[in-house]
Amino acid sequence: MKLATYKDGSRDGQLVVVSRDLHTAHYATDVAHRLQNVLDDWDFLSPQLQDLYDTLNHGKARHAFAFDPQMCMAPLSRAYQWADASAYINHVELVRASRNIEVPANYYTDPLIYQGGSDDFMGACDDVICASEDYGIDFEAELAVITGDVPMTASPKQALEGIRLVMLANDVSLRNLIPDEIAKGFGFLQGKPATAFSPVAVTVDEFGESWDKGRIHLTMQSTWNGKKVGMCDAGTEMTFHFGQLISHLCKTRNVRAGSIIGSGTVSNKAVESKGKKDWPKGYSCIAEKRAIETILDGKVTTEYMKYGDTIRIEMKGKDGQSVFGAIDQKITPLVAS
Repeated sequence: MKLATYKDGSRDGQLVVVSRDLHTAHYATDVAHRLQNVLDDWDFLSPQLQDLYDTLNHGKARHAFAFDPQMCMAPLSRAYQWADASAYINHVELVRASRNIEVPANYYTDPLIYQGGSDDFMGACDDVICASEDYGIDFEAELAVITGDVPMTASPKQALEGIRLVMLANDVSLRNLIPDEIAKGFGFLQGKPATAFSPVAVTVDEFGESWDKGRIHLTMQSTWNGKKVGMCDAGTEMTFHFGQLISHLCKTRNVRAGSIIGSGTVSNKAVESKGKKDWPKGYSCIAEKRAIETILDGKVTTEYMKYGDTIRIEMKGKDGQSVFGAIDQKITPLVAS
């Protein structure tokens, strides 16, 4: 099942069901107005949405209309919680290696997770508005899941059962603000502005064999200014799967329906050829590209994003069709009101 939230002038938008091929949609008004309503009563409402989804896919929905990603807010336009991890340890290794800093041993056994702002998300086609290019604007191509209720001390296996929907995310980072924040020892704040999510959120059953115990074995595609810069495998090198991330989050508290958990930047290891390192699958954020340049050449040549830059993030299934639709954004300046 695929779900989206259409803009209607309100904070929470209108829930729509979207066809598997992303061509058509249908308002879910007869079942629920908001995605949070469905998450709060999943066992009762999701089968009704599934019926509408099946009808839509068979071309028999009476009031279907052409699906337009430009109309989409984030599938869950604001959430009770947005917790983002760094589940691909290669990303951490790269960034630290460029600074000659070792990765602590517990990073390989204990996930890194921070809590971001969940009151203001961006739609997949909304501009990324930033007050200054000097902040070091970066994209981060990630996966994210939306949960139902997950009880305190849930095991990774139990936590997997709490996953309701999967999305793509652009976890925008302002790299030049982050060092001073981290130095304070209290985590991200200003360095992490609003996050964007894919046009649609997708139930796990849609992935078939590509979903394996909390990992999605598909390719994360990142296209910066029209140039494909990342074709990263999202499954094999995910150090901590989503069940482990959620279990870590609820070690000392309940995780409630409407929580979003991110994977962190999808990242793949280098390959060695004739004694030289190469990253043939590219990168899912500019910080990694800059880290690679530092490791290989001792200097950085790639700049962060500028006003007018574009970023497209997408994932295609084994059939070559877009799974979530694309995050397709432009960097724009803040205009004083």
